[in-house]
Amino acid sequence: MGTRVKQLRTVAALTVILSILCAAATYAARNDSSPMKTIFVFGDSLSDGFHLKRSQAYPALLLNKLRDAGLQFEVVNASQSGGTTTSGLSRLPPHLKRNIDIFILELGINDAFIGVPVDQIGANLQSIIDQVKARNPQARVVICGMQIPNFSADAYVAAFGKVYFELAEKNHAALVPYLLEGVGGDPDLNIADGIHPNSAGQKILAENVWRVLEPIAREVAVESPRAATGSRPGRSVDLTKSR
Repeated sequence: MGTRVKQLRTVAALTVILSILCAAATYAARNDSSPMKTIFVFGDSLSDGFHLKRSQAYPALLLNKLRDAGLQFEVVNASQSGGTTTSGLSRLPPHLKRNIDIFILELGINDAFIGVPVDQIGANLQSIIDQVKARNPQARVVICGMQIPNFSADAYVAAFGKVYFELAEKNHAALVPYLLEGVGGDPDLNIADGIHPNSAGQKILAENVWRVLEPIAREVAVESPRAATGSRPGRSVDLTKSR
């Protein structure tokens, strides 16, 4: 009888231990469902993929690189052809409702084409960054630098090129020194207008951005996840009307 009681107590104890272990495993599995982190691209026609499919523009190509690197991110492309820093300020507020982990800012060249004062361009870009950081203090910022193509050097051209470096330094942001490096001015890498990259040119833009983005994405990927539920495979989101 005594032996039987001891056996029953042993079975009961093992049952309790197994229940605790199963509960812990279930809790861990639930908490491993880390929410998808977001890379938000906010630019003009260069990021929009002017006269191309959105899948050919560099933001979508970045998603492929992220996947190949084993990094699970959602890439949201909220770029708009013809966009300026002023129109960007107008378009930004609705997008601030989403969580942003990495913010890629590519605006300003259209302002330069119409002669907007460089100080105003810089102020608008700073305001965009400030608004994003106010809602997403943890967001890492990547600024895509631009230069004015096919113009002789003068004070305006020089000041415009410097504004991106100054913004990056001020905001402790990462900088792509010149988004169109290796593409600008090459007829084989641009569409007929000589300004906008073709699909081959967009691949080079993706490389230019990836060199800066990759180490940041790797750091952000291992940071504590924000409060959210569920996870899903990395994907590219187009926030403009399909073309």
